[in-house]
Amino acid sequence: MQTNQPLAPQGAGSTLIDRLDALYEYDREPVSEKKLHGWKTFIAMFAGEHVAGTEFVLGPLMVMHGVSAKDFFLGLLVGNILAVLSWAFITAPIAVKTRLTIYWQLKKIVGPYLTITYSVFYAFILCLLSGAMVTVAVTSISIPFGIPNPNYVAGDVLPTIPWVLIAVVVGTVIAALAVLGFEKIATFSKICAPWMILVFFAAALAVLGKLGATNFSDFWDVASNKIFTGVPIGDNSKYTFWHVAGFAWLCNAPQHLGMSDVTIFRYAKSWKQGFASAVGMFIGHFGAWIASGILCAAFLADGFVNPQPGNIALYGAGIAGAVCVVIAGWTTANPGLYRAGLAIQVATPNWKRWKVTFAAGVFMIITACIPAINANLDRIVAYNALFFVPLGAFVLVDVWLFPKLGLISSFTEKSRKLFSWPAAVAWFGSFFICFVIYGKDHLPWMERMIGDYLPRWVDVIQMDLTYLIAPEYILASLMYLGFSYIQQKQKKNVQLIQEGGLL
Repeated sequence: MQTNQPLAPQGAGSTLIDRLDALYEYDREPVSEKKLHGWKTFIAMFAGEHVAGTEFVLGPLMVMHGVSAKDFFLGLLVGNILAVLSWAFITAPIAVKTRLTIYWQLKKIVGPYLTITYSVFYAFILCLLSGAMVTVAVTSISIPFGIPNPNYVAGDVLPTIPWVLIAVVVGTVIAALAVLGFEKIATFSKICAPWMILVFFAAALAVLGKLGATNFSDFWDVASNKIFTGVPIGDNSKYTFWHVAGFAWLCNAPQHLGMSDVTIFRYAKSWKQGFASAVGMFIGHFGAWIASGILCAAFLADGFVNPQPGNIALYGAGIAGAVCVVIAGWTTANPGLYRAGLAIQVATPNWKRWKVTFAAGVFMIITACIPAINANLDRIVAYNALFFVPLGAFVLVDVWLFPKLGLISSFTEKSRKLFSWPAAVAWFGSFFICFVIYGKDHLPWMERMIGDYLPRWVDVIQMDLTYLIAPEYILASLMYLGFSYIQQKQKKNVQLIQEGGLL
């Protein structure tokens, strides 16, 4: 196979720069057979990334948004099953078939211009999410130093200078680990994941007694009346079963439906290792969300305010809880920043991966110092999914469906085009349609702008952001398929492909 990059450097020099330059992650070619990993690596990575800092944010968000116990537990069950099936049957098979990063897979399908657009925006959102995890870690480290954590609800726009300095240190450590690559991140997760799981659940069990649960039979009554009460706290909106199920399934939609995790699963020996995601979903997005929700409810019931991750973990498990929050933030931010470095390298092909990863790390640290990001993490995650999942639909259609329909996969690359207009129209068209459907009811400026011009049948559709991701995925797939058929059947394109010997 012809590749776009020479083989990995042979040997490393004596200087730090030489050693960093020698780090090679198969950035632009299929992963070598000898570099493939087994089940343990992916179980550890999913446990480390999804029993992690995000769970200390999202569990309490469910409590603050007043979801009922029944809706919460059923929603988590359904949503997490759908997430595991998405990784196992959509992402992993594509990854082991192509062995390419999502960025170089997209380059073959949609062309370099759209790939760069995708990579820049995706790196931006990954830095935001990694920055949120830096924030999670710093909320714990700041406690023994007596440094107050920013409280967005109370009006804090920026943290204090000492808090920022801690964020710089934490962010630098995370960036250094991300630079070392896939194998070092996997090793870090293998070491940390088992311990973090124990601390999460031990902390939740420790505070259940304060809420009145003295034995197992008390749990459901306490969960229904004191934790997941069905009553929103403050000005938060009301969450239902559909919010929880949709969020559990689609909070990682860019990774599975959007195919970002082909970058990770390209190292898998078999597509069946996609089921390793069940460890992260059912210990993390099920058990850990419940545990952190319990911690949040107990923290508030004891009269405390500002349920930041570090505060509630210290409350539930003491120093072990505080340390767990730090490690949890790292194990989520590390793979996120690793992906961001690979994404930016698409737009900066002459830069070494370690350089762009450190550059992304600087931006990550800046975003960590903005309290509004963590306070609105659920909305950021939903917008992230809505914008990026169409690209995953294109990969699925192009790799699996096109050959069965007599269409040419990687048509843009094979016809030597720099831009795929079917992909552009399907991507931005599907996003725009879904964004309007959401915005007309939830964004006042959009309601004022277009409220009087919408057809009645559009106006009556009222859907939350998370509900729109699955319909958008289907819409983007159909649009891309239809427009690609038109493109490939145009006479000039048929002649171009014939001349290239592809027909």
